[in-house]
Amino acid sequence: KSGEALQEARNVDTVVMDKTGTITEGKPRVTDIIVNGEGGTEEILTLAAALEKPSEHPLADAIVSAAEERGLRLPEVTGFQAVFGKGIEGTIDGAVYYVGNRKFMEEKGIRIAKEQEQEMENLAEEGKTPLLFGKADGDGSLGAVIAVADTVKGSSLAAIRNLEKMHVHVIMLTGDNRKTAEAVRRKLGIAEVIAEVLPD
Repeated sequence: KSGEALQEARNVDTVVMDKTGTITEGKPRVTDIIVNGEGGTEEILTLAAALEKPSEHPLADAIVSAAEERGLRLPEVTGFQAVFGKGIEGTIDGAVYYVGNRKFMEEKGIRIAKEQEQEMENLAEEGKTPLLFGKADGDGSLGAVIAVADTVKGSSLAAIRNLEKMHVHVIMLTGDNRKTAEAVRRKLGIAEVIAEVLPD
């Protein structure tokens, strides 16, 4: 806000940008739901959206919006818990469910099959964020992969090129997984990316 700050700005040699909502629009949408075993896509989406409704994460909004667009009725969730940077858990009709990243599922003892690993990799390479869905007292296998994508802002490429012309090093910082972040980095030609960062 001061003239001094503006004068100091010419000495800036590195700019660190968050991905979601800065480089991207910050309005993610559900693009794919890949179900493993029992339950259809609507059942998985209903349970995942019910869990995500109390969450404040932008990806949670995408899942809730997808369920609302399909007119799905969301059941009540008890025991809701958010583990920042990892995922959420809650109880629906006596069963405990999880939605989150790979690390969160591993901590909860949910197994990820080889085919699911491949699916997650393919989605991430397309710049999509794979969210994982699991049930605590099931057979221990991953229930579904829900892919969410956020559009890159139209102005981002020009802004990054302009900073590079000014010899400013651009770093993209994100809690998103490495593969997804790498896909966005490649698309925009960003010099460096630091991914899988927890909020703190």
